[in-house]
Parts: sequence; structure tokens; C-alpha cells
Amino acid sequence: MGFPLTFSDVTRTIPAPLADLLAHVGLVGKLVAQDLRCAALLNLLGTTGGINVQGETVKKLDERANEIFLSVFERAPSVRGLASEEMDEPVVFPQRDAQAEYLLLVDPLDGSSNTDCNMPLGAIFSVVAYRKETPPSEQDFLARGLDQAAAGYLLYGSSTMLVYTTGQGVHGFTLDQGIGEYVLSHEHIRMPEQGKVYAANEGNSHKWTTGMRRYIEYLKAADKATGRPYSGRYSGCLVADVHRLLIGGGIYLYPGEIDKPEGKLRLLYEANPLAWVVEQAGGRATTGTGRILEVEPKSLHQRVPLMIGSRRDVEIADEFVQGKR
Repeated sequence: MGFPLTFSDVTRTIPAPLADLLAHVGLVGKLVAQDLRCAALLNLLGTTGGINVQGETVKKLDERANEIFLSVFERAPSVRGLASEEMDEPVVFPQRDAQAEYLLLVDPLDGSSNTDCNMPLGAIFSVVAYRKETPPSEQDFLARGLDQAAAGYLLYGSSTMLVYTTGQGVHGFTLDQGIGEYVLSHEHIRMPEQGKVYAANEGNSHKWTTGMRRYIEYLKAADKATGRPYSGRYSGCLVADVHRLLIGGGIYLYPGEIDKPEGKLRLLYEANPLAWVVEQAGGRATTGTGRILEVEPKSLHQRVPLMIGSRRDVEIADEFVQGKR
């Protein structure tokens, strides 16, 4: 019986600077997971009293996770700058030279509404290549999803997981606390073409377009031939919901609303990285009218509607949103 493959074993096949960056993401995961295990004992629950750039109340764990990302990547030689959902502007690391090849964009703690009730949380990251000798500007972070060098997420649940892609499929690693290593637990993940689960915040359904409301009713209707009805599974954590679908199939929906067609989720920190992971696993991600990975970003904190999951499920959702059904 052979020994299991660790994260460092698998990442030997990718460029060393990118492998180093991903190893630092793994370190962030270890540090945040440690804090989460004792958050109630470390006075890390509740809010800070502040409001972030998104106009959202900042939780103490939001702030802590962002601080950990900054602290870890200040020492990562392959990264020139970091943009975060929690910060107005990117942080540029001035001590880097032209050998630092990447920019990092992060949602440092996804699922903030779950922080005080011991439910799943996550983090999402996107890596963009950077080859200039001059310090990066905000414009340099505005890359299409198709131009990412790596993307993935950390999932903090009953176990801590790191899932990533560099464009050669999707691999998942589970943190073995006993040895302090991420061990390959999900190799070459492939999504089912269609699932039986949907995840959506139906409390917002009164704000949805007619097409979206009709699609949800379609999912709830019984029809054995098409595998309906679907089961509703919504955790309040985007990472946890997408991970469930990545393994078992189905669809996640956070659509645009009648008075807010631009949607809620952030293109660069959430939609782009998760869309690339899902597409690399055989799934699909759209705004309802176009492919997420082809959206041209116009601003750092741009929002988009998101429909993501099994290929066939998203195709049908698109048809409802576009009035073809």
C-alpha cells in the first residue's frame, strides 16, 4: 500500500512560482481553520462595527481572514499585489522585483452570515499573470476569467479542503491535521451532467424576473422523465453550495433582480474563479445571457448575476431566463 499524494507532490507538475503561490494559499487555510475552531473562545464572533467597500457589515472573522491573507502573501515571493473583497484598493508589495509573476484576488471569508452559528465557511481565490517591471495598477487586476492562471477555493466545514485548477482539471485536497499536510482526496473531479439539487436564496424570489421564478417552479414540479422535482439545498455559503454541486451535480442561482439586474456576487473574487473551477470539471457558469468567463471586467468590485453548476442544468436555466421556455 502506497503513501497518499500530498499537495506538494501534485503541484510539482506546474511552474514553481505558481506552486509556491498555491502553497501559500494552503497556509492561509491552515491558519484560518485554526482560528475558526476556537473563534468563540478568541472573541472572534460578531461584528467590528465597520462597513466594507461593498456596503456590508464587517464581521470580526472577515477582518481576521483578510489580515491573514495579507500577512502570508507579504512573504510570498511570486505575488506582486493582492486585491480583496474587503478592501477598497489593491495592496501592492513594493519589495517585489520583476520576478514576481502573479496578482492575487481573494474573497477572504465567504459565507459571513454563517460565522456566528458554526456553519460552513470558505475563501475564494483567483490568480492573474503579471509580467510588467513596473508596480501593478488597479487596471492590471481587471482580467477576464478566461485569462486566469489559477483559481480555486478553501472550504471550512467538517474538514478543511483546498480545491484548485490551473487549467488542467480540478483537484481537491483535504487537510490532515495529524501531519499538517493537504492530502489528495479528490483527483480530477468531474461534475455530473445534470443533478437533482438547486441552491438559491428564495427569500429574494419576489425580486426575480418572471423567467427565473418560472424556472424555480419548473424544478419543483414532479416529472420522473426529467428527474424532477429537485431538492433545495442552500447553506448561505457560496463555496459550500458550489462544492456540493461539484461533487454531486445540480445548480446554484444568484440571479439579477428586477431593480438590480447587475446581481450581487462579485465577478473577480467569486464568479470568475468558481466558474473556471466548474468549467474545468465539465460544468457551466453563466450570467443568464452569457458565459461568465467571457465577461469583460470594468471595475474591481463589479457584480454579476451567477448561474453555475451541471452543464445541462445551467443550459435549461438560461433558456428560462432568456424567455425560450
